[in-house]
Amino acid sequence: MIKGKVENIKDKIDGNELDLSLSNLTEVPVKELVSYVFFNVFVLFLLLHQPEFCSLTRLIKIDLSKNQLVCLPEEIGQLGNLQHLDLYNNKLKMLPVGFSQLKSLKWLDLKDNPLELTLAKAAGDCLDEKQCKQCASRVLQHMRVLQEEAEKERERQLLKERELEKKKETKQREKEAREKEAQKKKKAEEKEKKRKEYQAQMAALAAQEQQKKKKEEKKKKAAQNQGKKTTSECVPKAKRSICSLFFSLLLKLLLLLIVGVASIIAVCQLTELRKEAFCVPLNVHFEETVRWAQGLEVVQQVIQKMSDLRT
Repeated sequence: MIKGKVENIKDKIDGNELDLSLSNLTEVPVKELVSYVFFNVFVLFLLLHQPEFCSLTRLIKIDLSKNQLVCLPEEIGQLGNLQHLDLYNNKLKMLPVGFSQLKSLKWLDLKDNPLELTLAKAAGDCLDEKQCKQCASRVLQHMRVLQEEAEKERERQLLKERELEKKKETKQREKEAREKEAQKKKKAEEKEKKRKEYQAQMAALAAQEQQKKKKEEKKKKAAQNQGKKTTSECVPKAKRSICSLFFSLLLKLLLLLIVGVASIIAVCQLTELRKEAFCVPLNVHFEETVRWAQGLEVVQQVIQKMSDLRT
């Protein structure tokens, strides 16, 4: 016998009963049991389609007393035909929740195990057949309560996880909504900014256009004023030119007339024609005019100056 192992399981089998007491086991030798206990097609089918421990469902009595077991496998609950289980003098503190599924269990011994307080209270003593049967009944009831509590705890945990998941989803949706709203607001701000920039550009273009129009109007008015000024300047010049031409012509005519009159007077005074009928009155008028002029003080002064110049 090697510590923690079973050297020959066949020697421990008596019909449908398996006695592994005093084997110094620290765990249930499931694989060894599967390898050596059953040798028919039915068991092979179970091995192929269920966990290894499920292959032991034909067992009705197991003695694991006086070993070093610290725990039992969870699959022990699948031993539906198990009626007698001896776990005396091991190192068990707790039983797996699946233990409550041993519906056929009628006899149980948990003495000399460092059991948890509530489990030890439920197990009680196993000093005789009656107490061992009561131990099986009370422990199964206790484990069912624990299983129910465990299921409720799992449900609470699942509910809590679901609530947390819902809260997480809600927060995620709120975050997405905030991000979406922020993006929407950002887009609206960008759109408003672009609109203002466009309006500013249009206003600047309108101002430039207005300024351009004002400049053109100023140029037009200046051109009009310049044209009026030029016209107004040209009219006096034209008038002065006409007047000058008129006076020049008049002066020429007057000079021509004077020259003509002087020529006629000279002819009538200096030539033999003075005795002619048309020269007589002309000479008379000329002499009277000369006498009139000599009588003028101005003419006398001019004559005096001319005489002075001769001397």
